[in-house]
Amino acid sequence: MDVPSVPAHRDGAARRARAIAQAGSVAAAIEAGLLADTVDCSVCEALVIGLLKQGVRKYLAIFGHGSTDLAEVLRLYAAAGAVRVYAFRNEVAMAHAATALRWQYGEQVAVVTSIGPGALQAMAASLAAASNGVGVWHIYGDETTHDEGFNMQQIPKHQQGLYGQLTAVMGESYVLHTPQALRAALRRGSIRVNHPYGAGPFYLLLPINVQPQGVQGLRLASLPDTFAAPPTVVAGDAPLAAAVDLVHRHRRIVIKAGGGTRRFAKQIRALAGAVDGVVVLSPGSLGVLADDDPRNMHVGGSKGSLSGNGAMAEADLLIAVGTRAVCQSDCSGVGYPAAQAVININGDLADAAHYNHTVMLPGDIGEVVGRLVAALSARPPSAAAAWRAACAERKRRWQEICVQAATCPALRDDVWRRPVLTQPAAIGVVQAMARAAGATCLFDAGDVQANGFQLARDTAPLQTITEAGASYMGFAVSALVASGMADRPQRVVAVTGDGSFMMNPQVLIDGVEHGVRGTIVMLDNRRMAAISSLQIAQYGAAFATNDGVEVDYVALAGSVKAVRALHGGHTEAALRAALAEAFAYDGLSFVHVPVYFGPDPRAGLGTYGRWNVGNWVDEVQDMYRAQNL
Repeated sequence: MDVPSVPAHRDGAARRARAIAQAGSVAAAIEAGLLADTVDCSVCEALVIGLLKQGVRKYLAIFGHGSTDLAEVLRLYAAAGAVRVYAFRNEVAMAHAATALRWQYGEQVAVVTSIGPGALQAMAASLAAASNGVGVWHIYGDETTHDEGFNMQQIPKHQQGLYGQLTAVMGESYVLHTPQALRAALRRGSIRVNHPYGAGPFYLLLPINVQPQGVQGLRLASLPDTFAAPPTVVAGDAPLAAAVDLVHRHRRIVIKAGGGTRRFAKQIRALAGAVDGVVVLSPGSLGVLADDDPRNMHVGGSKGSLSGNGAMAEADLLIAVGTRAVCQSDCSGVGYPAAQAVININGDLADAAHYNHTVMLPGDIGEVVGRLVAALSARPPSAAAAWRAACAERKRRWQEICVQAATCPALRDDVWRRPVLTQPAAIGVVQAMARAAGATCLFDAGDVQANGFQLARDTAPLQTITEAGASYMGFAVSALVASGMADRPQRVVAVTGDGSFMMNPQVLIDGVEHGVRGTIVMLDNRRMAAISSLQIAQYGAAFATNDGVEVDYVALAGSVKAVRALHGGHTEAALRAALAEAFAYDGLSFVHVPVYFGPDPRAGLGTYGRWNVGNWVDEVQDMYRAQNL
């Protein structure tokens, strides 16, 4: 088949790409006279230029028939060095890697898929970004606007715009039905992905026949720049005075620091001192207070700690900061049975109004907390020595539990038919060696996740990253690939279970392809242990959460050239030796560790929260109805 002639509006795309790459930005290219302010180009090139104005230079892509025109534009711009394009093999893993690139490294990034199954997979994975407030562009192909009949892979239903409806349910979406609407689409997308407290994925759907259409006389200055909202703060002094009054009337104060506090560690520490209270963390806010800070009660919630959940249960005033009060964070609404009132600091009004008896302080967390601390300094409350002493004793007991779990000897396991390490013992070794190596730990969903954030000993935010918002299996190993694409990559260790790893094993290929220098540690108990444990706790028996299939994971990982695959052994000494070899490897390494699952209580950290699931439902809901909060 002959290659069709290049449309007139495509002429000059390569030259424009070189001009932008040479100058460093669209604005600089125009100012230097290398690029005209008004151009004739295709819709897809206009999109790429518009995203370049917003700092989007990296595209993670799986192209298909629904994105060939966008692929051609990206080919030209990548050849010029204006953008980077990274090919993937699975849309779920690709979306997770993009989420991690923005979450861990703060880089603007776009996910590109075709129409149909690929877009649905990427959209499913975008739940992780939505649940954790991470802004990522998602660009999908879509059905043609001529409606000439079903396009392959579109939803086979006689109804218009179905993918736009699906993505709009997940978050914020724009179907670029009309090329001239690109300006509005870019503005709305930038607001979503750069929102100061409501960031998330933005879905831009490109109908197949719209992508190559020409846009005549496009003024590049008309394309919006990156959305950057100034900090906002509650107006007037009355709400602050009401909050100070509440602090004075209550001396058992707990601050729940949600994921929104990650950028405000200094302010949260100042607030804890100003109210003479303690802080309970969420899995997403580890490190906001250093582990050894006496006010840090560790994680609280359904999978929380003895000290964190104890402080939540006995506090008479809750100061909720940057938290959505999800079920695993506030124990399905019953985590604060003794609390009489709430001060809620949040930019989102609905989240700020979540609890009854609340003084709302909406706005930027840093600015609002700063004003509240200043008001408390002018009118300091009395000391809460008894409260801090009680919390310190719980923290001491929790630390003893963690030490006992992490130093548990190898236990005989029925599956492995020999003594093997427990998960806490293995995770303790991994965390200690990762910290010594300056590596960031990524924890996958399930028991690995719960043990990981319970044992974490972080001193600053983002030393540990765990996707607890959606608990997406396979997130950690997929997120590892982001370190191969980051401008300033960090050493990373992804700790995963056998079930989570097999959700996205192709990351071994992607990791090598994109130059990852990191380690996957797979803790293998041949089951989804978190659900097996939940079933046993509720009903006395596990069901359909394990398998009898033996897999040589070291051989599987080692079959990918350039992956250093190692067996982690059955003792702490063997695991340390394997990790030392893995960390020294200049590339992607993989360590397989058999771990224990069974009834021995020494193998776990215990459960201290409540959860509105299974046969606990009646009890939890009765508690919820009985309280006023």
